[in-house]
Amino acid sequence: MTGLLSYAAYNPDLAAVNDQTPDKGWLGFYLFSWPTSPYWLYRLTQGVHVTLGVVLVPVLLAKLWSVIPKLFEWPPIRSASHALDRLSLLLLVGGAGFEFVTGILNVQLHYIFPGSFYTLHFYGAWVFIGAFVVHVTFRLPRALRAVRRRLGEPAAGTEEAAGLVAPHPAEPTISRRGALAMVGLGSVALLVVTAGQSIGGWWRQTALLAPHGRDPGSGPNGFQVNKTAASVGIRPSDVGPAWRLTVRGPGGKVDLTYRQLLAMTQHQAALPIACVEGWSTTDQQWSGVRLTDLAALVGLGVHTPEVLVESVQRGGSFRSAVLSDRQVRDSRSLLALRVNGATLSPDHGYPARIIVPGAPGVHNTKWVTRLTFGEPA
Repeated sequence: MTGLLSYAAYNPDLAAVNDQTPDKGWLGFYLFSWPTSPYWLYRLTQGVHVTLGVVLVPVLLAKLWSVIPKLFEWPPIRSASHALDRLSLLLLVGGAGFEFVTGILNVQLHYIFPGSFYTLHFYGAWVFIGAFVVHVTFRLPRALRAVRRRLGEPAAGTEEAAGLVAPHPAEPTISRRGALAMVGLGSVALLVVTAGQSIGGWWRQTALLAPHGRDPGSGPNGFQVNKTAASVGIRPSDVGPAWRLTVRGPGGKVDLTYRQLLAMTQHQAALPIACVEGWSTTDQQWSGVRLTDLAALVGLGVHTPEVLVESVQRGGSFRSAVLSDRQVRDSRSLLALRVNGATLSPDHGYPARIIVPGAPGVHNTKWVTRLTFGEPA
């Protein structure tokens, strides 16, 4: 559920540049316009998604270990319904393994996928969901019968007795209590070394598995970044004195220098940055020009439409994004020029970046050079 919410947060139905899975079809039936309040919503849902995914690794491994006999039972197919059950089991196990592997690789920024992570992870999730529904449909009657009986062991030779018990079991190497304790302790250990990157603050020191380390630096700009200016090909000339912000809309076009932006009314907003990899910052104090004030420069009033945001970034993904009208109209949505009382550092998007409450980090576009209001993207 948190994964599907993460996908919705990108507002993929809004514009092609937001949609990482353009052939999703009816799989996107549930999508909705992502809200801006509460402002910490994406930080919570994605933090839970990634943290829980890592914590459940020992549970997944234990589950797979426990059902190994069923994966290799003979004969492999006994009837049409049994064949469908076996197929759902294959997709269930394969889907779970695929989602965990691709998710963990993404958290560690290790992109070795034969395509877009978003597309692969999205389709993999729906394969797992479909297989899970079929699997539950087949197994639920048996589970209900077992719960209702609640008396001793099932009779020998019955379907319930087949279960996971070997006909001639060897001496146990670990007790059930010991197995559960081992899995539980493994999950707790992963929680301790993972959750800090989502909680932020002092707790980040405990995030041993954080992909960028535990110390993001000091000072006003001393908080986490994914993309540095160098990694996406930002040159000094791109953000130097010749830099301009171009604002387009129904009322024409306006080019603004950095000094002109600073001369406009400055507003403040305390907002975090939260990314798909699960890490997030605590609230940072941003200051800059409201997006609605920039829209007013090109003839737009209170009913400000969506905006296409473009960056001078050359390499990598998410060089542009479309923000919904709801996001644009929020009074906390800024073209930020400063953070925590200081000028933005190059890695945090100098000279100007977007900051929007509740949006995924990649939609808080850095090194902004163009805003186009109301034009389909």
